[in-house]
Amino acid sequence: MRPGIHGFANGFLSLKEGFVLLFLLAFCSAALADTSPVKSPNDDNEYRYVQLDNQLRVLLISAHDSDKAAASMNVAVGSGDDPADREGLSHFLEHMLFLGTEKYPDPGEYQQFIKSHGGSHNAFTAFQDTNYFFDVQAEHLEDALDRFAEQFSAPLFTPELVDRERRAVHSEFSSKQKEDGRRFYSVKKAISNPEHAFHQFAVGNLTTLENTEERPLRPDLIDFWKQHYSSNLMTLAVYGPQSLDELEAMVRGRFDRIENRNLKAKVHDQPLFSEDRLPARLTVDALKDIRSLTLTFPIPSQQENYRDKPANYVANLLGHEGPGSLFDVLKQEGLVESLSAGSGMDTGEEATLELKMSLTPEGLGEQEEILELTFAYIDKVREEGVARQRFEEMKQLAQIDFRFREKNRPVQEVMHLSRQMRHVAPEDVLQAPWMMEDYAPDQYQSILGQLTPDNVLVSVLEPQPEIDTPSLTEWYEAAFEIKPLDAGSFTAADDNPRTARLALPLENPFIPEELGMISGPTMDHPVSMGTISGMDVWYARDTRFETPKANVYLSLRTPATRASARSNVLSTLLVDAINTNVNAWAYPAQLAGLDYSIYPHLRGITIRVGGYSDKLHTLMARLLTQVAEPELTEQRFNIARQKMIDRLQNKAKERPVQQTSEFIQSLLIEGAWSTEEKLKAAREVTLDELRSFADTFLAEVDPVLLAHGNLSEASALNLTNRIHAMVLDESEMATVKRSNVRALPAGETSVPLEVDHPDTGYTLYVQGENTGFEERAAFRLLGQIISSPFYEELRTNRQLGYIVYATPFEMLETPALGFVVQSPEASGEDIDKAVREFSQTFRETLSEMSEQDLKREKQAVISKLMEQDRRLGEISERYWREIDRGETGFDSRERLAEAINGVSHEALMRTLENQVIERQKALRVFTGEDTPDNTDVIKQLTQRSSVPDA
Repeated sequence: MRPGIHGFANGFLSLKEGFVLLFLLAFCSAALADTSPVKSPNDDNEYRYVQLDNQLRVLLISAHDSDKAAASMNVAVGSGDDPADREGLSHFLEHMLFLGTEKYPDPGEYQQFIKSHGGSHNAFTAFQDTNYFFDVQAEHLEDALDRFAEQFSAPLFTPELVDRERRAVHSEFSSKQKEDGRRFYSVKKAISNPEHAFHQFAVGNLTTLENTEERPLRPDLIDFWKQHYSSNLMTLAVYGPQSLDELEAMVRGRFDRIENRNLKAKVHDQPLFSEDRLPARLTVDALKDIRSLTLTFPIPSQQENYRDKPANYVANLLGHEGPGSLFDVLKQEGLVESLSAGSGMDTGEEATLELKMSLTPEGLGEQEEILELTFAYIDKVREEGVARQRFEEMKQLAQIDFRFREKNRPVQEVMHLSRQMRHVAPEDVLQAPWMMEDYAPDQYQSILGQLTPDNVLVSVLEPQPEIDTPSLTEWYEAAFEIKPLDAGSFTAADDNPRTARLALPLENPFIPEELGMISGPTMDHPVSMGTISGMDVWYARDTRFETPKANVYLSLRTPATRASARSNVLSTLLVDAINTNVNAWAYPAQLAGLDYSIYPHLRGITIRVGGYSDKLHTLMARLLTQVAEPELTEQRFNIARQKMIDRLQNKAKERPVQQTSEFIQSLLIEGAWSTEEKLKAAREVTLDELRSFADTFLAEVDPVLLAHGNLSEASALNLTNRIHAMVLDESEMATVKRSNVRALPAGETSVPLEVDHPDTGYTLYVQGENTGFEERAAFRLLGQIISSPFYEELRTNRQLGYIVYATPFEMLETPALGFVVQSPEASGEDIDKAVREFSQTFRETLSEMSEQDLKREKQAVISKLMEQDRRLGEISERYWREIDRGETGFDSRERLAEAINGVSHEALMRTLENQVIERQKALRVFTGEDTPDNTDVIKQLTQRSSVPDA
């Protein structure tokens, strides 16, 4: 898979997302003065890198036309700094910083301010970083920064909130105890070097965060804050439409009050694995039906190599998916479903490089063969893969992507930059993810020299493995076994035909050559080119972002997909075959800035192709070849069907609230089928059925096309004709209506779900009367106003659980609200009682809301709804949704915004009274074990007619 170009994450990096900035350089703070970061030629923002008197480093970003502002503070402190006897303390501190400051003592004030001004906020704790971030309506940035800065200079750590919030941390831990990702991570920690801080439990719970008279938590919390939080370890990014001088004025006088304790970031100089640990094989028990194999190799830290990215060069070759690649050979043999290569972690002292594969059931039984082929491919890369031409191609693609870089959402931008500032030189902070300066063959070989059988941890995650003497992790009770690995057993035989098929990537034919912009102004919205050979064609020229990119959507709507759960399953299997057949050929196109997706939906399948418009037609034509005549093999059918069965069975092991919410959607959306119905069909369908389905799939079709971006009208017409000739020439035209949502009966309907999970899941869904804009507006606005008080009361005050939220629950334009709680202790009845009590209390809150406050909340909703587009793809997606809805005036957002502006206080009170308090049309779904039979209720609901239009 492709090394990503668009940023980095703490943890495993998947590779179809661009050249990832693997690791970054530490630098001297004195180098910051008067530095202007190098920016993309396509970037019209202004930047200023400053250092305050307290050594806090700040990147100011002036985006003159932005409707949103954002900020992120990164602190070079994380779970790796936790005291051994207070695991989870850094995470707990992250929670506590939100809950009141000297200037703003109300623990919910910051959250309410952000929410009421169209924003969002959050934070996360990683191994070496804690990151805090928010976005807000641009005109309220200064007030938001005032609150944000206080959290780092004058937090209260209010005594009565300490015990309450440690319970919230425990609820967070409890809610994810049965997630395989967390369990596998706990095993990786358990088998790591006990002398390394990574070995410790990072989340925290009631035990590690004990709070008793003998051992009070608050003094330890304050000591930790004083000993680890210091302005010289912080990096701040601030984004807004204000000028650089105005942004700097907002920062100075606020963030320079953060104390500089002249601390140093912790150095993790112990090896991640004990000296005698590797090579080893680790087997871990999975709760879900998943099978994965991961090879982890310790390598030297790459932080100082961010300008040349030698680890990226190696990962790019190992994770390639083109013809003859390791992935291609393994997938053709039916052994793996995906493969990615990239960085695991980098502490500044040591790093890891990982190859991660998802296995088929057959692959699970042929692990030795997979490992032989993997090391044979690594040998091939070592012997033949280091070449200047390959480096120059990677560099060229990175430069093209940086040249035509599109903007991120402000909050994503500041999160990424504030973390990156810690490690890269100031002038590189914007371009670092795309930098590949020098060809470095010695560094490539140095890394490849570490990728050997005697320096690897082979980890296998599978359900119910045969483990002779299982160990259990302390907090997640994940069963595992680790054994020494015979490093000499992975030499592939010279006559192995699979090894002979391995090949390194060829020159990429998809590198764009024509990067000019077509002439003509950007069109306000798509226009109909009419019905051409039975296909509705929509076209819009759009060059507003000065990027030579386009997006083309083709929906092949057909009655064949919605006849039954069986036909739904068959359409998914057909799409899997098409995707499998084109993957190796199309992978170089993805490396070259083109992307595609083929996906099933309620009305058929959609093919989307996007990226640089130069070679877009070539990619679309190849995809259509497979759509017209898909190659269907028994091997692929069996693998895909088993994968579907696993995925459907795994739904019963998701978080309780995920199951309740998905249940409501599958129950109420017409044409959707339940998990049980699809599972039954998946177990019964045959390859002959799939072949018959593929032959008749396009017999009747209702095709729709959108061409949007850097494309001429003539080009769109040419594409239309090609599509008709390739896939529609023998089709009869039909009309496939859009699905609707079933109307709930009067009153409250209660449906229990039996779920094997210690937590209780609860979702209350209250439905509107019709799909009109006025009704939708009232629900959107009420959802905005009620969400913060609901969270504050049920999560913060009552401590019912970590997952607590109230939100608009609109499906297919049917207005609704959802009240969602997952609790480790309360029953479904207890939660419902709390929700009812909150609803009654909130009635008074809403009744006393002033017109000024109501206007503010309306503006918050409208600002989110009308948030400006920053990428071509965002506009394409919105146009495509409008076409799907039949809203070809392309003004749904504007009409909904106008309706929100017109919602009266009386209408809000009526919606609250009728739908939330009285529950005139409500569906309550809750989980438990040994629940009563719900078959009759479900049957009655599926026979209901749809919610009427206005």
